[in-house]
Amino acid sequence: MTESQSRGRLAQMIATRGGLAPPEAPFVIEHREALIYMLCEASELEHGIMCQYLYAAFSLKQSEDEGLTTAEAEAVNRWRKHISHIAVQEMLHLSLVQNLLSAIGAAPHLSRPNFPHPASHYPAGVHLALLPFGEASLRHFMFLERPEGMDISDADGMAAFRRATPSVQHGEIVPRAQDFATVGHLYRSIEQGFADLADKLGEEQLFAGPPQAQATEADFGWPELIAVTDVASAQRAIDEILEQGEGPRGHWKDAHFGQFVEILDEYMDLREANPAFDPVRPVVPVNVRPAERDVDVPLVSDPVTKR
Repeated sequence: MTESQSRGRLAQMIATRGGLAPPEAPFVIEHREALIYMLCEASELEHGIMCQYLYAAFSLKQSEDEGLTTAEAEAVNRWRKHISHIAVQEMLHLSLVQNLLSAIGAAPHLSRPNFPHPASHYPAGVHLALLPFGEASLRHFMFLERPEGMDISDADGMAAFRRATPSVQHGEIVPRAQDFATVGHLYRSIEQGFADLADKLGEEQLFAGPPQAQATEADFGWPELIAVTDVASAQRAIDEILEQGEGPRGHWKDAHFGQFVEILDEYMDLREANPAFDPVRPVVPVNVRPAERDVDVPLVSDPVTKR
């Protein structure tokens, strides 16, 4: 059996007809403050995406006692394991972003907007919400993790309302949000920002943060948690994030994107074999603090449940 024959139908289709998006213009990052601003945006994005994956994994049934066949229960438990592992890797990415921030003299950034995230926080095409496992959530995850330059759409109902966003001009003093088409586009622009600022300021002046503030394997147990002290180590940290998400410069089969494609393929096959197949518990997202917009999301009031 060839590699293409061993893939599911969706994976084969994407490999052959995934489509190419128009070239993505790099960000304007001319000052340390702009680089810090974009790293904080990356931190919030990693934090929010991680929560989405955990919610989808927690929504899955766990045993045959919940109406699954033996084969279906095995598949569902495998999906939960895969998605939970991807969420843990997002935690690694979040830690790497904190190292990048600390390296250039900024504080860690661990806050994030509440769910559902207002479209104003990110580019119009990036919308974050808590969804149970299913075709819609898997297609949404594929959209978020898609390799830079791959032209696929978000799940129906997930694309945020598009709005005109003024472009950032060279020479601006105050940093502000800039549109990114993919997570890869965001990080490659940050990568270019590190290189340009190191040339402009010198590595010693750019990497002004205390080396002892860097999180490493000794702190969290991840061999991939790279201490960032110069351009080369910043490059390795960004490569680690990109290669786990979209694959080594676009080779997506074993990356997060490819894993979601494989899960969706298997899910659709099981649905085709048994139209009554339902691997998801009845779940509803709730908040412990009010959303930033007037949305219909229940608030938890019971103190024990809230904690």
